[in-house]
Amino acid sequence: MGGRLEGKVAIVTGAARGQGEAEARLFVTEGARVVATDVLTDAVEEVAADLGDAAIGLTHDVADPEAWAAVVAMAVERFGGVDVLVNNAGIHWIRALADEDPADLERLLQVNLVGPYVGMQAVIPAMQARGGGSIVNISSFAGLAGVWGHSAYGASKWGLRGITKTAAIELGPMGIRVNSVHPGPIDTAMLPVPADAPMFTAYPLGRAGTAEEVAEAVLFLAADASSYLTGAELAVDGGLAAGTVPRVAR
Repeated sequence: MGGRLEGKVAIVTGAARGQGEAEARLFVTEGARVVATDVLTDAVEEVAADLGDAAIGLTHDVADPEAWAAVVAMAVERFGGVDVLVNNAGIHWIRALADEDPADLERLLQVNLVGPYVGMQAVIPAMQARGGGSIVNISSFAGLAGVWGHSAYGASKWGLRGITKTAAIELGPMGIRVNSVHPGPIDTAMLPVPADAPMFTAYPLGRAGTAEEVAEAVLFLAADASSYLTGAELAVDGGLAAGTVPRVAR
């Protein structure tokens, strides 16, 4: 019995650790061949080596169009094409608007917004050659609502949310679906507080999430099970986007 991505080829950016690594591992488990990319060369190569012949690890600056061309070319050469793109790579910090450095803002936008944009452009021909495909853009809860200290990060994630919807309209006739995932607090190296911090008990599900839980949502959007979804946004946030009322003791 085949997996949910049997026969498909996926590119996953930011795959050296955290959510990207969890996505790459789950995709291989579900039958995909994966091009895992990251700026952390040694780490992403270790992840790919652990996944065996079904994966390769590549150094990749997502803001560089030439680097994207090389990644897509390798996917076609090694595995025969591209069916899925997960734009997961990103950088994050918490800083008040009044204290933000314009140079830092530009650097963050290059990685979090320009990178996915260029990536979508890069995979279009390869996906068309396969008859279509699925693009999953990893936005954030900070792309659904304002969050203190996230003016720069939020700008990038709101932008990615908007690009996703326009891309869904433009690429749908090509058979390419484009959706976004909006994680809340996830237990990875990017989480600025411990995963068991008391603050999370106020969320509807009462805890931070895991990278594996995000990966399952990404898998759903990548696979044929979501064949009639495009331009959608899926919040994987423990109910945070549902509202701000804290849990009341019963």
